[in-house]
Amino acid sequence: MNRRSFLYSSAALGAVRPSTATTAEDGLLERVAQAALTMQRHSWEQGILAQAFLDMGDRDRVILMAKSAIVEKAADGRLAAIGGGATDPAMGGTAYWWAGELTGDPQMREAARGLLEFVLKKTPRAADGTCYHVFRSPEMWSDSFYTTPPFLATTAHYDEAMLQIEGLRKRLWSSENKLLSHIWDDGRQQFRDKAFWGVGNGWAAAGLTRVIAALPGERRAERQVLRAFLKELLDGCLAHQRPDGLFHNVLDRPDSFVETNLAQMLAFSIYTGVPGGWLPASYGAAADRMRAAARAKVDRYGFVQGVCGAPGFDHAGVAAEGQAFFLMMEAAGASFRRFHGR
Repeated sequence: MNRRSFLYSSAALGAVRPSTATTAEDGLLERVAQAALTMQRHSWEQGILAQAFLDMGDRDRVILMAKSAIVEKAADGRLAAIGGGATDPAMGGTAYWWAGELTGDPQMREAARGLLEFVLKKTPRAADGTCYHVFRSPEMWSDSFYTTPPFLATTAHYDEAMLQIEGLRKRLWSSENKLLSHIWDDGRQQFRDKAFWGVGNGWAAAGLTRVIAALPGERRAERQVLRAFLKELLDGCLAHQRPDGLFHNVLDRPDSFVETNLAQMLAFSIYTGVPGGWLPASYGAAADRMRAAARAKVDRYGFVQGVCGAPGFDHAGVAAEGQAFFLMMEAAGASFRRFHGR
């Protein structure tokens, strides 16, 4: 993919606009960003935070995150390869690739290409080509809608991105509930975790959003398929929204804890999709409620409280991905408000 087309696709999500890292109002974004940078991070956490800085137009931090990811480079090409699954490092692929293309730094460019090579040729896969999320078992996770498809689409591997989305959808999607289960075991041909995990559905909504934004105009049919899928998924999630704007950790289980990050993920998707022209403007009100609820969860240190919490993601707490999606929600929200002249 040439540099011009890459930067054009990045600009679709605001990657090259001036930094919005601080606000004259209260510096809330900078507090959240600073708190995020203090947190210990696994591969996907490094990647999603790098993407958040890319969305904010914070070029310096994107480059630093990319350089840091190379320190923990695996022999097979994965970057920031600390913990996580087989495809988790690809969450940072777009940001790492952008950093290499922008700077021309040969080390960063080579590392990003090595990560892409891993995704295309070295990931464990099912017979139909769908990537497994982990090395140890033939499992597909709802998280995987975000791991490889956005990176593949941003680097113009559109057919492969669509193949991954369709492979995950046919295994995890409930057309009755308009929601995704969490984990499918392809070896046993049964669910390992059938629950409609909120954040898992949020990963899917955000991943679909990025792929739609990256697909070129001539890919009209694929864009329409993904637009319809995203809208169904949003409707399925919003059917379980609480009066306070948030959701339960397992969407259809009120006995599970109240969780913050899904609201941020869906708000990001809506704030991106309405100006992008693939979601109706009517979704904006729901996004505004979710944003208000999430902003109320930021403590005085800048940590977004109540997200699905690290390290076990089985309780309400804090997590690097929760920090990242707050930043992405705010960056997309700024574009949304400009679109509406607010």
